[in-house]
Amino acid sequence: MREFGTAIVLAGGKSSRMGFDKQKLIIHNCRLMNRITETLEKSFEEIVLVTQTPEDYEGLSLKTVKDKIAGMGPLGGIHAGLLESTSKFSYVFACDMPVIDMSYVDFMKEKLAGSDYEGCVTRYKDWIEPFNAFYSKELINGIEDYLKEGRKSIFKFLERRNIFYIPESEAREFSPDWDMFYNLNTKEDINGFVNKAKESC
Repeated sequence: MREFGTAIVLAGGKSSRMGFDKQKLIIHNCRLMNRITETLEKSFEEIVLVTQTPEDYEGLSLKTVKDKIAGMGPLGGIHAGLLESTSKFSYVFACDMPVIDMSYVDFMKEKLAGSDYEGCVTRYKDWIEPFNAFYSKELINGIEDYLKEGRKSIFKFLERRNIFYIPESEAREFSPDWDMFYNLNTKEDINGFVNKAKESC
C-alpha cells in the first residue's frame, strides 16, 4: 500500500449560511472545486471526492463516494473517504478552503513518513484545524465505533488517537496570516477573501 498517494476532498452539501451548495463556489471566475482538484492532482495519484451529488462529477478522473454513515458531519465524510482510499495516509481538504500550500503538505508528509502515527493535524490555540491534515486508514474502525455512539466531534475523537500535532508557531512559518486554514462560510467571507487577494496582487 502506498504511504501518501491519496487526497480526500470533502464536498459537503448545502450551507445554510452561504445559501447554496458550497462545492459550487466560484472564485475569480473559476469553480473553487476545480482549482482544488487540479492542484491536488499534481501531487497525489488518487483524488477521492466525498459528495452527496456524485452525478455532478461524471466523466472526471475522480473517485466519488457518499457518506457510509449519513448525517454525522465532517467526521462521517472523512470516514467515507478513508474507506475508498488506497493509501496508508490520506490528505484531507474541504471544498470551501481557497488556499492550498503544497509546501506545508510536504512538511506534514515528512512528519509522518515511516511513523506509527495515525494522523497529522495542526493546533490552533486550544483547538485544532481538522482539515489541511492527514489521516490514516487505521482510524476507520475507531471512527465507526465513535459515530455509532452518536458522537461527531473530530476534536474529541482525535484526543483518543495517536496523532502528531504541529504547533501553531511552526504552521505560521508557512502561513503567517493563517490563510491556508481559511474557509468560506458566508458571502461576506467570499467578498473579504477576493478583496484581500486583489490587494496582494
